[in-house]
Amino acid sequence: MNVVDKLIDPTSNRKSVLDTLNEMIDGESSETKSMKNLIAMVSQTDSTALILGETGTGKDIVAQAIHKCSNKKGALVTVNCAAIPSELLESELFGHEKGSFTGADKLRRGRFEQSSGGSLFLDEIGDMPLPLQAKLLRAIESRTIQRVGGAEDIKIDLRLICATHRDLEKKVESGEFRADLYFRINVLPINVPSLAERRTDIASLQATLLKNLNLDKSIEPIFTPDAITALSKHNWPGNVRELKNVIERACIIFPGKEITSSNIYENLLRLKVPTIAEEQDAIWDMTADLSGINDLIDNDIPENPEDYLPHPKNYKNWFTFYDEIDLRRHLQDVEIVLIEEALEKTNYKVALAADKLKLRRTTLIEKMKKYSLSAN
Repeated sequence: MNVVDKLIDPTSNRKSVLDTLNEMIDGESSETKSMKNLIAMVSQTDSTALILGETGTGKDIVAQAIHKCSNKKGALVTVNCAAIPSELLESELFGHEKGSFTGADKLRRGRFEQSSGGSLFLDEIGDMPLPLQAKLLRAIESRTIQRVGGAEDIKIDLRLICATHRDLEKKVESGEFRADLYFRINVLPINVPSLAERRTDIASLQATLLKNLNLDKSIEPIFTPDAITALSKHNWPGNVRELKNVIERACIIFPGKEITSSNIYENLLRLKVPTIAEEQDAIWDMTADLSGINDLIDNDIPENPEDYLPHPKNYKNWFTFYDEIDLRRHLQDVEIVLIEEALEKTNYKVALAADKLKLRRTTLIEKMKKYSLSAN
């Protein structure tokens, strides 16, 4: 029985937690299920939630899910800390008293007060200026705020949800983010997996994103199975946001048409609009047999995408989709993931992990020190 099941009381309406999560978040991959379990746990408490993940993974959807699954009666109020100039952010969050600064011609309630009884979502908290971080920490600790130019403590009752694509631990080390604030908001961290980590969810996401466009069936494009496989093979640096753009692009370029894997590679990922001549049915049928395209699409595609494992040959077509690659960073990331997985599979027995990786034990230990990996 997973965490979500444990939260569902047959004699109550807790079943709606699972229903709500499945409605809001697509996918049944192990990574997605794990994330849903955490959301279900967090939503039933008043603890601060910290959502971590790459740009475009859907951190805002996770915040909405936490709020919607909770018992909060108030609204979900969102503030993007990176989008508001630092000199205005304090007033935006805490409000201001009349006459507190030039232009403050009336009292204004800030986002903390507006979200009292509900949830406050601070998106991109990693970009919050240091001076404001101290005031935020005080608000979290005391559950009170003071408006700009005011002296009165105003009580607040809300759940704080924070999100960032930044590495907060590194920002703490560099002095750009307060350590005490980091530890205070890092109560229940939720890591939103990248789309590349949940490839088996892509078919479901594609169907939902297409459905959400509410297109007339006559102009809705049809994605063939090989097109879905092509989508599953892409690395998705822009994550779900990029996938959404590709689906919308498909509706614009191929209204009512069948979309194949060659269209995914040649037209949608690289944004090459077909000519009028290419739109003729005969040429559409011929494109799958054009020289070189089959090699690009069909090479090394497994029957079951879930069984797909990376192979050096898969990088052969890298520059078909991207202009460059940070090779050193990419190889380092791959090395870290494989070392962590080998350690986990061997119950953190370094000697056995070294055997799995075909490394000397001393070499593995040096790499673990280099990447700050512990054998616990």
